[in-house]
Amino acid sequence: MSLRVYNTLTHKLETFQPLEEGKVRMYVCGPTVYNYVHIGNARVFVFFDVVRRYLQDKGYDVTYVQNFTDVDDKLIQRAQEENTTVQEMAERYINAYFEDMDAIGVKRADIHPRATEHIAEMQEGIERLIEKGYAYAVEGDVYYRALHKNDYGKLSHQSLEELKAGARVEVNERKETPLDFALWKSAKSGEIAWESPWGKGRPGWHIECSAMSKKYLGDTLDIHAGGTDLCFPHHENEIAQSEAWTGKPFARYWLHNGYINMGNEKMSKSRGNIATVHDLRKKFEPRALRYFLLSAHYRNPIAFSHETIQQMESGLERIDTAVINLRHRMKSALDGGVEADVVAALASLSQRFTAEMDDDFNTANAISVLHDWAGLANEVLSRPTVSRSTLEELLDWMKQRGADILGLVDLAEEEDLDVTVESLIQERQQARAKRDFARADVIRDQLQEMGIILEDTPQGVRWRRK
Repeated sequence: MSLRVYNTLTHKLETFQPLEEGKVRMYVCGPTVYNYVHIGNARVFVFFDVVRRYLQDKGYDVTYVQNFTDVDDKLIQRAQEENTTVQEMAERYINAYFEDMDAIGVKRADIHPRATEHIAEMQEGIERLIEKGYAYAVEGDVYYRALHKNDYGKLSHQSLEELKAGARVEVNERKETPLDFALWKSAKSGEIAWESPWGKGRPGWHIECSAMSKKYLGDTLDIHAGGTDLCFPHHENEIAQSEAWTGKPFARYWLHNGYINMGNEKMSKSRGNIATVHDLRKKFEPRALRYFLLSAHYRNPIAFSHETIQQMESGLERIDTAVINLRHRMKSALDGGVEADVVAALASLSQRFTAEMDDDFNTANAISVLHDWAGLANEVLSRPTVSRSTLEELLDWMKQRGADILGLVDLAEEEDLDVTVESLIQERQQARAKRDFARADVIRDQLQEMGIILEDTPQGVRWRRK
């Protein structure tokens, strides 16, 4: 089965075929850096991190670009409120973004362009759009003629009447039509600004991504992605201006993830009902946040609650425990080949995992395959004897899928217990051998207070950290 993706542009599941064989050009809209990233924003970055990882696992050479919007009305307003500069504000929250994303396992993009570093490219695009009749300047502002492109609205699948009725536009008599949008904004007193052929000002939001994606990925992208809230107007306007600029299709596949709901409402900064990754990762295992964000199909909405994150922690613990126990058992495992039934079981799990991921990146079902792997691992661990090769095969399977693709499983080498803990475990074993179970229980409780959980099995004592 080939990889199929749901293309917002066509409203269809399509077989994925990049423009150039073996290469993928992928652009994901990044954050506007005036605050910490909330868990709704993080869904974009976690999910498309997995998309990139999976494409690489399938052998594609992926160039992944994710921008920072570091000049914007919100940034300017927030900087004024805090009596700081837009540059300082942006730098602070870009650093915070990386700290949060590192914590939840999001790998850095190949390129993280900033809008303020690409003003020349944006001005070049605006000049070209004016020359071709798609844009017009008025009193220091430049607007794009939305109705000049006869397929405007093709991404959001709305008629012009629907777009006009639904567009939230401020009253602006300088626009030729209400749907026209700003490519360049004239400077207000005290605002950050750049020189331009139309006077001092700054770029509009939409032209940023068109200019940066063109510079780093070319005229036509394979994948352009972001949250569903960006479909209109941001991505719609990107298509319009980019295709008018280059005369070529802008992106082959458009992917949009669903909202996260807080109660009955969409989570958003404007509603003030947000939960930031910065705060949540202090309360919960960061991988549990990632698990939560991948626990539903990416196009479906997902409901957030602290109780749900706690459930994700429990789900991770089951898999982590199987991994730890496999590592522990390897210390006493025998030499020998991989058991045939385990080879067959892993092959079946592999087939299922690939089928789910090839079906429009169904991470929810792929995670369920990880839990079936944990069941297999526990069954193997219950056997009186097992070969080291079998255990290694089980761990390698989980590394490729649970760690390298989904980024959920921690396969760091097992820590050496410090001398005190090691001594207590040995003392407990001696107490049990002497049938001094009262002393053995005291030591178990003492270890538990230290964060060490012991499990007595027919194959010996297993341990794990809380």
